[in-house]
Amino acid sequence: MSNHPLRDATRISHAGRPGVRELSYVNPPVVRGSTLLHPNVALRLKEYGHERRLGYGIGGTQTHHALEDAILAIEGGTRCQIVGSGLTAATLPLLAYLGAGQHCLIPDSVYGPTRCFCDGMLTRMGVSVTYYRPTLDAVELNTLIRPNTKVLYLESPGSNTFEMQDVPALAAAAHARGVKVIMDNTWGLHFFQPFAHGVDVSILALTKYVGGHSDLLLGSITTATDADYATIREAAMEIGEYASPDDCWLALRGVRSLLVRLQHQMQAGLKVASWLASRPEVVQVLHPALPGAPGHDIWKRDYTGACSLFSVVFQPSFTYDSLLAMIDGMSLFGIGSSWGGFESLVLPVTGTYTRLPDDPGLAGPSLRLHIGLEDTEDLIADLTRGLALLRRE
Repeated sequence: MSNHPLRDATRISHAGRPGVRELSYVNPPVVRGSTLLHPNVALRLKEYGHERRLGYGIGGTQTHHALEDAILAIEGGTRCQIVGSGLTAATLPLLAYLGAGQHCLIPDSVYGPTRCFCDGMLTRMGVSVTYYRPTLDAVELNTLIRPNTKVLYLESPGSNTFEMQDVPALAAAAHARGVKVIMDNTWGLHFFQPFAHGVDVSILALTKYVGGHSDLLLGSITTATDADYATIREAAMEIGEYASPDDCWLALRGVRSLLVRLQHQMQAGLKVASWLASRPEVVQVLHPALPGAPGHDIWKRDYTGACSLFSVVFQPSFTYDSLLAMIDGMSLFGIGSSWGGFESLVLPVTGTYTRLPDDPGLAGPSLRLHIGLEDTEDLIADLTRGLALLRRE
Protein backbone atom coordinates (compact mmCIF):
# COMPACT_ATOMS: atom_id res chain seq x y z
CA MET A 1 0.00 0.00 0.00
CA SER A 2 1.28 3.51 -0.80
CA ASN A 3 2.23 5.86 2.01
CA HIS A 4 -0.06 8.74 1.08
CA PRO A 5 -3.22 9.25 3.19
CA LEU A 6 -6.19 7.40 1.80
CA ARG A 7 -8.93 9.48 0.24
CA ASP A 8 -12.41 9.40 1.72
CA ALA A 9 -14.02 6.93 -0.65
CA THR A 10 -11.23 4.40 -0.12
CA ARG A 11 -10.92 4.95 3.61
CA ILE A 12 -14.63 4.64 4.33
CA SER A 13 -15.29 1.68 2.03
CA HIS A 14 -12.48 -0.24 3.77
CA ALA A 15 -13.38 0.80 7.33
CA GLY A 16 -14.44 -1.93 9.74
CA ARG A 17 -13.29 -4.71 7.39
CA PRO A 18 -10.48 -7.23 7.53
CA GLY A 19 -7.51 -6.31 5.35
CA VAL A 20 -7.72 -7.25 1.68
CA ARG A 21 -4.79 -9.65 2.15
CA GLU A 22 -6.42 -11.43 5.10
CA LEU A 23 -7.96 -14.88 4.75
CA SER A 24 -11.49 -13.70 5.40
CA TYR A 25 -14.79 -12.84 3.82
CA VAL A 26 -15.15 -9.32 2.44
CA ASN A 27 -17.57 -8.29 5.19
CA PRO A 28 -17.11 -9.31 8.83
CA PRO A 29 -19.65 -11.90 9.98
CA VAL A 30 -22.55 -11.25 12.31
CA VAL A 31 -21.54 -12.17 15.85
CA ARG A 32 -24.47 -12.67 18.23
CA GLY A 33 -24.22 -13.64 21.86
CA SER A 34 -25.09 -12.91 25.45
CA THR A 35 -22.93 -15.19 27.61
CA LEU A 36 -19.18 -15.28 26.97
CA LEU A 37 -17.19 -18.17 28.40
CA HIS A 38 -13.78 -17.50 29.96
CA PRO A 39 -10.80 -19.87 30.20
CA ASN A 40 -10.29 -19.10 33.92
CA VAL A 41 -11.85 -17.23 36.85
CA ALA A 42 -9.15 -14.57 36.98
CA LEU A 43 -9.96 -13.38 33.48
CA ARG A 44 -13.68 -13.45 34.24
CA LEU A 45 -13.22 -11.28 37.32
CA LYS A 46 -10.88 -8.77 35.71
CA GLU A 47 -12.29 -5.26 35.40
CA TYR A 48 -13.12 -4.41 31.82
CA GLY A 49 -13.21 -0.62 32.09
CA HIS A 50 -13.81 1.18 28.82
CA GLU A 51 -11.29 -0.63 26.67
CA ARG A 52 -12.59 -2.73 23.81
CA ARG A 53 -12.76 -6.25 25.15
CA LEU A 54 -15.29 -9.01 24.81
CA GLY A 55 -17.42 -9.70 27.86
CA TYR A 56 -21.11 -10.06 28.52
CA GLY A 57 -22.94 -9.48 25.24
CA ILE A 58 -24.31 -6.07 26.20
CA GLY A 59 -20.79 -4.70 25.92
CA GLY A 60 -20.76 -5.36 22.20
CA THR A 61 -19.37 -7.97 19.84
CA GLN A 62 -16.90 -7.81 16.97
CA THR A 63 -19.80 -6.74 14.74
CA HIS A 64 -20.44 -3.68 16.89
CA HIS A 65 -16.73 -2.88 16.99
CA ALA A 66 -16.45 -3.02 13.20
CA LEU A 67 -19.33 -0.55 12.82
CA GLU A 68 -17.80 1.74 15.45
CA ASP A 69 -14.61 1.85 13.38
CA ALA A 70 -16.61 2.65 10.23
CA ILE A 71 -18.39 5.57 11.93
CA LEU A 72 -15.04 6.95 13.13
CA ALA A 73 -13.87 6.85 9.51
CA ILE A 74 -16.93 8.88 8.49
CA GLU A 75 -17.02 11.48 11.28
CA GLY A 76 -13.61 11.45 12.96
CA GLY A 77 -13.40 11.45 16.76
CA THR A 78 -11.74 9.05 19.17
CA ARG A 79 -14.36 6.48 20.21
CA CYS A 80 -17.91 5.53 19.22
CA GLN A 81 -20.86 3.92 21.00
CA ILE A 82 -23.48 2.18 18.85
CA VAL A 83 -27.04 2.35 20.20
CA GLY A 84 -30.39 0.93 19.18
CA SER A 85 -31.95 3.96 17.46
CA GLY A 86 -31.29 7.51 16.37
CA LEU A 87 -33.50 8.79 19.19
CA THR A 88 -31.42 6.88 21.75
CA ALA A 89 -28.33 8.50 20.25
CA ALA A 90 -29.94 11.90 20.88
CA THR A 91 -31.17 11.23 24.41
CA LEU A 92 -28.43 9.12 26.00
CA PRO A 93 -25.81 11.94 25.99
CA LEU A 94 -28.34 14.20 27.74
CA LEU A 95 -28.79 11.54 30.41
CA ALA A 96 -25.02 11.13 30.66
CA TYR A 97 -24.16 14.80 31.20
CA LEU A 98 -27.21 16.18 33.02
CA GLY A 99 -28.68 15.70 36.48
CA ALA A 100 -31.19 17.26 38.85
CA GLY A 101 -30.72 20.99 39.32
CA GLN A 102 -28.77 21.44 36.10
CA HIS A 103 -29.68 23.29 32.91
CA CYS A 104 -29.40 22.66 29.17
CA LEU A 105 -29.96 24.70 26.03
CA ILE A 106 -31.87 23.12 23.13
CA PRO A 107 -32.57 24.71 19.70
CA ASP A 108 -36.22 25.45 19.09
CA SER A 109 -35.95 23.63 15.75
CA VAL A 110 -34.87 20.35 17.36
CA TYR A 111 -36.10 16.94 16.16
CA GLY A 112 -39.59 16.45 17.61
CA PRO A 113 -38.98 13.22 19.59
CA THR A 114 -35.88 14.79 21.16
CA ARG A 115 -38.04 17.69 22.27
CA CYS A 116 -40.58 15.26 23.74
CA PHE A 117 -37.78 13.66 25.78
CA CYS A 118 -36.65 17.07 27.03
CA ASP A 119 -40.19 18.11 27.98
CA GLY A 120 -40.91 14.70 29.54
CA MET A 121 -38.28 12.53 31.17
CA LEU A 122 -35.52 15.15 31.34
CA THR A 123 -37.82 17.68 33.00
CA ARG A 124 -39.13 15.04 35.44
CA MET A 125 -35.51 14.35 36.40
CA GLY A 126 -35.23 17.95 37.60
CA VAL A 127 -33.28 19.29 34.62
CA SER A 128 -34.21 22.78 33.39
CA VAL A 129 -34.56 23.14 29.61
CA THR A 130 -34.41 26.39 27.66
CA TYR A 131 -35.32 26.39 23.97
CA TYR A 132 -33.37 28.99 22.04
CA ARG A 133 -33.70 30.62 18.64
CA PRO A 134 -31.60 28.31 16.42
CA THR A 135 -29.92 31.16 14.52
CA LEU A 136 -28.66 32.96 17.64
CA ASP A 137 -25.06 34.17 17.71
CA ALA A 138 -22.37 33.69 20.35
CA VAL A 139 -23.23 36.97 22.11
CA GLU A 140 -26.87 35.94 22.47
CA LEU A 141 -25.82 32.48 23.61
CA ASN A 142 -23.77 33.98 26.44
CA THR A 143 -26.87 35.68 27.80
CA LEU A 144 -28.63 32.29 28.04
CA ILE A 145 -25.86 30.36 29.78
CA ARG A 146 -26.44 30.08 33.52
CA PRO A 147 -24.05 28.99 36.27
CA ASN A 148 -25.75 25.56 36.21
CA THR A 149 -25.79 25.17 32.40
CA LYS A 150 -24.01 21.94 31.48
CA VAL A 151 -25.01 21.21 27.88
CA LEU A 152 -25.47 23.16 24.66
CA TYR A 153 -27.33 20.99 22.17
CA LEU A 154 -27.01 21.77 18.46
CA GLU A 155 -28.89 20.48 15.45
CA SER A 156 -27.80 21.98 12.18
CA PRO A 157 -29.74 22.29 10.00
CA GLY A 158 -32.88 22.21 12.11
CA SER A 159 -35.63 19.68 11.59
CA ASN A 160 -38.27 20.75 9.03
CA THR A 161 -37.23 24.44 8.97
CA PHE A 162 -33.51 23.89 8.17
CA GLU A 163 -31.92 26.73 10.14
CA MET A 164 -28.14 26.59 9.97
CA GLN A 165 -26.15 27.15 13.16
CA ASP A 166 -22.72 28.76 13.44
CA VAL A 167 -21.27 25.70 15.15
CA PRO A 168 -17.64 26.90 15.61
CA ALA A 169 -18.69 30.20 17.18
CA LEU A 170 -21.33 28.65 19.42
CA ALA A 171 -19.00 25.83 20.51
CA ALA A 172 -16.24 28.30 21.38
CA ALA A 173 -18.64 30.41 23.46
CA ALA A 174 -19.97 27.32 25.25
CA HIS A 175 -16.51 25.94 26.03
CA ALA A 176 -15.44 29.30 27.44
CA ARG A 177 -18.17 28.85 30.06
CA GLY A 178 -17.43 25.17 30.74
CA VAL A 179 -20.45 23.87 28.77
CA LYS A 180 -20.36 20.61 26.80
CA VAL A 181 -21.44 20.75 23.15
CA ILE A 182 -23.59 17.91 21.79
CA MET A 183 -24.69 17.95 18.16
CA ASP A 184 -27.14 15.97 16.06
CA ASN A 185 -25.12 15.67 12.83
CA THR A 186 -27.45 13.32 10.95
CA TRP A 187 -28.05 15.75 8.06
CA GLY A 188 -24.38 16.70 7.77
CA LEU A 189 -23.03 13.16 8.19
CA HIS A 190 -19.81 12.87 6.15
CA PHE A 191 -20.15 16.42 4.78
CA PHE A 192 -19.65 18.11 8.17
CA GLN A 193 -16.76 17.13 10.43
CA PRO A 194 -18.09 17.95 13.90
CA PHE A 195 -14.88 17.58 15.89
CA ALA A 196 -12.97 19.93 13.61
CA HIS A 197 -15.63 22.55 14.44
CA GLY A 198 -15.58 22.27 18.24
CA VAL A 199 -18.23 19.62 18.97
CA ASP A 200 -17.65 17.30 21.95
CA VAL A 201 -20.25 14.62 21.20
CA SER A 202 -21.75 13.89 17.77
CA ILE A 203 -25.00 12.04 17.18
CA LEU A 204 -26.02 10.15 14.04
CA ALA A 205 -29.24 8.35 13.18
CA LEU A 206 -27.70 5.41 11.31
CA THR A 207 -31.25 4.42 10.40
CA LYS A 208 -31.00 6.92 7.57
CA TYR A 209 -28.16 7.24 5.04
CA VAL A 210 -25.79 4.77 6.67
CA GLY A 211 -28.41 2.02 6.62
CA GLY A 212 -29.60 3.37 3.29
CA HIS A 213 -32.40 0.87 2.69
CA SER A 214 -35.08 1.80 5.24
CA ASP A 215 -34.90 -1.57 6.99
CA LEU A 216 -33.07 -0.97 10.28
CA LEU A 217 -33.11 1.21 13.41
CA LEU A 218 -29.72 2.27 14.76
CA GLY A 219 -27.77 5.23 16.10
CA SER A 220 -24.23 6.22 17.00
CA ILE A 221 -22.64 8.51 19.58
CA THR A 222 -19.09 9.56 18.75
CA THR A 223 -16.84 11.56 21.06
CA ALA A 224 -13.97 13.98 20.68
CA THR A 225 -11.98 12.61 23.65
CA ASP A 226 -11.52 9.41 25.61
CA ALA A 227 -12.91 11.17 28.70
CA ASP A 228 -16.14 11.99 26.88
CA TYR A 229 -16.35 8.42 25.63
CA ALA A 230 -16.02 7.14 29.21
CA THR A 231 -18.99 9.32 30.21
CA ILE A 232 -21.12 8.06 27.32
CA ARG A 233 -20.04 4.44 27.75
CA GLU A 234 -20.83 4.45 31.46
CA ALA A 235 -24.32 5.82 30.82
CA ALA A 236 -24.93 3.21 28.11
CA MET A 237 -23.90 0.39 30.43
CA GLU A 238 -25.95 1.74 33.36
CA ILE A 239 -29.19 1.72 31.37
CA GLY A 240 -28.39 -1.52 29.53
CA GLU A 241 -28.34 0.03 26.06
CA TYR A 242 -27.74 -2.50 23.31
CA ALA A 243 -27.94 -2.54 19.52
CA SER A 244 -28.80 -5.61 17.48
CA PRO A 245 -25.70 -7.09 15.81
CA ASP A 246 -27.87 -7.95 12.81
CA ASP A 247 -28.72 -4.27 12.38
CA CYS A 248 -25.05 -3.39 12.85
CA TRP A 249 -24.18 -5.79 10.04
CA LEU A 250 -26.79 -4.20 7.77
CA ALA A 251 -25.36 -0.76 8.58
CA LEU A 252 -21.87 -1.99 7.73
CA ARG A 253 -23.19 -3.16 4.37
CA GLY A 254 -24.72 0.27 3.85
CA VAL A 255 -21.39 1.96 4.58
CA ARG A 256 -19.84 0.34 1.49
CA SER A 257 -22.04 2.34 -0.89
CA LEU A 258 -22.58 5.37 1.37
CA LEU A 259 -20.49 7.96 -0.45
CA VAL A 260 -21.79 6.95 -3.88
CA ARG A 261 -25.38 7.31 -2.68
CA LEU A 262 -24.70 10.57 -0.86
CA GLN A 263 -23.12 12.17 -3.91
CA HIS A 264 -25.89 11.02 -6.23
CA GLN A 265 -28.68 12.06 -3.87
CA MET A 266 -27.04 15.42 -3.17
CA GLN A 267 -27.03 16.27 -6.88
CA ALA A 268 -30.54 14.92 -7.37
CA GLY A 269 -31.80 16.88 -4.37
CA LEU A 270 -30.27 20.12 -5.64
CA LYS A 271 -31.76 19.58 -9.10
CA VAL A 272 -35.27 19.08 -7.71
CA ALA A 273 -34.85 21.94 -5.20
CA SER A 274 -33.69 24.32 -7.94
CA TRP A 275 -36.66 23.38 -10.12
CA LEU A 276 -39.07 23.99 -7.25
CA ALA A 277 -37.44 27.35 -6.47
CA SER A 278 -38.33 28.49 -10.02
CA ARG A 279 -42.02 27.66 -9.65
CA PRO A 280 -44.54 30.48 -9.10
CA GLU A 281 -46.38 28.43 -6.46
CA VAL A 282 -43.27 28.44 -4.23
CA VAL A 283 -42.23 31.20 -1.83
CA GLN A 284 -38.98 29.60 -0.70
CA VAL A 285 -37.02 26.35 -0.78
CA LEU A 286 -35.32 25.64 2.54
CA HIS A 287 -32.23 23.81 1.33
CA PRO A 288 -28.98 25.14 2.86
CA ALA A 289 -26.90 24.17 -0.19
CA LEU A 290 -29.15 26.15 -2.55
CA PRO A 291 -27.73 29.64 -3.31
CA GLY A 292 -29.95 32.26 -1.75
CA ALA A 293 -31.50 29.90 0.81
CA PRO A 294 -31.30 30.82 4.51
CA GLY A 295 -28.02 29.67 6.02
CA HIS A 296 -26.30 29.13 2.67
CA ASP A 297 -23.22 31.12 3.70
CA ILE A 298 -22.65 28.93 6.77
CA TRP A 299 -23.18 25.80 4.70
CA LYS A 300 -20.70 26.99 2.08
CA ARG A 301 -18.10 27.76 4.77
CA ASP A 302 -18.38 24.62 6.91
CA TYR A 303 -19.78 21.81 4.72
CA THR A 304 -18.31 19.87 1.81
CA GLY A 305 -21.69 18.67 0.54
CA ALA A 306 -25.35 18.25 1.42
CA CYS A 307 -27.89 15.51 1.88
CA SER A 308 -31.14 15.26 -0.04
CA LEU A 309 -33.64 16.41 2.59
CA PHE A 310 -35.22 19.88 2.40
CA SER A 311 -38.49 21.75 2.80
CA VAL A 312 -40.62 23.79 0.40
CA VAL A 313 -42.76 26.77 1.44
CA PHE A 314 -45.73 27.56 -0.82
CA GLN A 315 -47.60 30.80 -1.37
CA PRO A 316 -49.87 31.68 1.58
CA SER A 317 -52.89 31.76 -0.76
CA PHE A 318 -52.80 27.95 -0.81
CA THR A 319 -54.51 26.12 2.04
CA TYR A 320 -53.29 23.24 4.13
CA ASP A 321 -56.01 21.08 2.59
CA SER A 322 -54.71 21.87 -0.89
CA LEU A 323 -51.24 20.84 0.25
CA LEU A 324 -52.62 17.50 1.41
CA ALA A 325 -54.38 17.06 -1.94
CA MET A 326 -51.05 17.63 -3.68
CA ILE A 327 -49.32 15.02 -1.54
CA ASP A 328 -52.09 12.46 -1.96
CA GLY A 329 -52.10 12.98 -5.70
CA MET A 330 -48.43 12.11 -6.26
CA SER A 331 -47.46 8.54 -7.04
CA LEU A 332 -43.65 8.35 -6.69
CA PHE A 333 -43.16 10.09 -3.35
CA GLY A 334 -43.99 7.83 -0.44
CA ILE A 335 -45.64 9.37 2.61
CA GLY A 336 -43.22 8.44 5.36
CA SER A 337 -41.50 9.91 8.40
CA SER A 338 -37.91 8.84 7.96
CA TRP A 339 -35.40 9.71 5.23
CA GLY A 340 -31.97 8.79 3.93
CA GLY A 341 -33.09 5.64 2.12
CA PHE A 342 -33.20 4.88 -1.60
CA GLU A 343 -36.84 5.99 -1.89
CA SER A 344 -38.21 9.52 -2.22
CA LEU A 345 -40.53 10.69 0.55
CA VAL A 346 -42.87 13.58 1.32
CA LEU A 347 -44.57 14.86 4.48
CA PRO A 348 -46.50 18.03 5.29
CA VAL A 349 -44.79 20.38 7.71
CA THR A 350 -47.45 20.97 10.34
CA GLY A 351 -47.90 24.14 12.34
CA THR A 352 -46.40 22.58 15.46
CA TYR A 353 -42.89 23.70 14.50
CA THR A 354 -43.67 27.32 15.60
CA ARG A 355 -42.92 27.43 19.32
CA LEU A 356 -41.04 30.53 20.46
CA PRO A 357 -43.39 33.52 20.84
CA ASP A 358 -41.35 35.69 18.46
CA ASP A 359 -41.12 33.03 15.74
CA PRO A 360 -43.25 34.26 12.82
CA GLY A 361 -43.45 30.75 11.36
CA LEU A 362 -43.27 29.87 7.69
CA ALA A 363 -44.87 32.10 5.09
CA GLY A 364 -47.28 29.48 3.80
CA PRO A 365 -48.18 25.78 3.82
CA SER A 366 -45.04 23.68 3.59
CA LEU A 367 -43.86 20.17 2.91
CA ARG A 368 -40.64 18.27 3.45
CA LEU A 369 -39.08 16.23 0.64
CA HIS A 370 -36.46 13.54 0.65
CA ILE A 371 -35.00 12.76 -2.77
CA GLY A 372 -34.06 9.13 -3.33
CA LEU A 373 -32.42 7.25 -6.18
CA GLU A 374 -35.21 7.56 -8.75
CA ASP A 375 -34.65 9.48 -11.97
CA THR A 376 -35.07 13.18 -11.22
CA GLU A 377 -37.09 13.78 -14.40
CA ASP A 378 -39.68 11.29 -13.17
CA LEU A 379 -39.74 12.97 -9.75
CA ILE A 380 -40.17 16.41 -11.29
CA ALA A 381 -43.01 15.08 -13.44
CA ASP A 382 -44.66 13.70 -10.30
CA LEU A 383 -44.27 17.06 -8.55
CA THR A 384 -45.73 18.80 -11.59
CA ARG A 385 -48.84 16.65 -11.29
CA GLY A 386 -48.96 17.46 -7.58
CA LEU A 387 -48.70 21.20 -8.17
CA ALA A 388 -51.63 21.03 -10.58
CA LEU A 389 -53.70 19.55 -7.75
CA LEU A 390 -52.41 22.22 -5.35
CA ARG A 391 -53.69 24.95 -7.68
CA ARG A 392 -57.01 23.21 -8.29
CA GLU A 393 -58.09 22.88 -4.67
